[in-house]
Amino acid sequence: MSVRNRFLVLLAAVLALAAVAVASVLHASARAERRDQVQAGGPKVTSGQVSLTTPGRLVFRNMAWGPHRDELTTVPASDPAGPRTASGVTCLRFYAASGTGVCLQAVHGPVSDTYRALVLDAHLHVRARYDVPGIPSRARVSPTGHFAAWTAFVGGDSYAGTNFSTRAAIVDVRTGELTPTLEAYRIVKDGHAYRAADTNFWGVTFAADDRTFYATLATKGSTYLVRGDLRTRTLTTIHRNVECPSLSPDGTRVAYKKRVPGLPKDAPWHLYVLDLRTLRETPLAEPRSVDDQAVWQNDHALVYALPGDYGADLYTVPSDGTGKPRRVSTAAVSPAFTAPAGSSAVRTR
Repeated sequence: MSVRNRFLVLLAAVLALAAVAVASVLHASARAERRDQVQAGGPKVTSGQVSLTTPGRLVFRNMAWGPHRDELTTVPASDPAGPRTASGVTCLRFYAASGTGVCLQAVHGPVSDTYRALVLDAHLHVRARYDVPGIPSRARVSPTGHFAAWTAFVGGDSYAGTNFSTRAAIVDVRTGELTPTLEAYRIVKDGHAYRAADTNFWGVTFAADDRTFYATLATKGSTYLVRGDLRTRTLTTIHRNVECPSLSPDGTRVAYKKRVPGLPKDAPWHLYVLDLRTLRETPLAEPRSVDDQAVWQNDHALVYALPGDYGADLYTVPSDGTGKPRRVSTAAVSPAFTAPAGSSAVRTR
């Protein structure tokens, strides 16, 4: 090949690469513009005041395209598909109880993103900030509003496989005392002290006594429901094959996702409810795989997210295994039902 032909080939390759780069930039720009544009048929969202102590409200991360995407928005709990009021506060994950909120955010940098947890008051003002060591995954607040917890991926970005690592943290929002990882707690497994290098924890959920909590422990290829004690700093295994537990308002049951043999590796879970006294499992009527930490709307119904056209939609299903799932809100994730400060449970009809 002559020098001239080599030059022409090189020039063509450079031009092709430049065209790809320009197309990528234009595509990213178009996506950014679309992100800020309200889409026809989507929910109505307007700016306004959002309070975590107004009874009978549902607060969640808005996923609808437009200027309020990713903001915390609120609707009446009785009309979850109704017009939304946007707060201006953006979160990747969110939860609230008794006037305390926890918001997990991305902090965009020139090279890579970092993450943080914000403890919010009833008016979404920041009370405290904490570094989060990886991609946010789960968030919870105790029924009293005195404790907050979050989980992050420090390795991997999905619970579906086995090659991931998580870190679960708990903070006393009154004192600011932070436990950055539950790995600092003593584990009691099958009645004996247990130590292993491969332990992972995620999906904290709190009881109303400001002492007891539940979470998932993974070790040696298995997952367990563990009961935690904030005073003795211990974790005790209760039941096998439990992930992302959520304690019922009456404190007697845990909703969770359970790996079911025969399901696809990237979607292996079904929703179950475990009676903590009898350890009896009840499969729920949702036939699809749910990768979420469900929220109890009341003692009889659960709310959870499934993939949707805008990223995620919220569904509800009875907690006793009867009925069938029903979509209650589109383009929404990370729901929390509000209650006045000091209330230990949220019970809506």
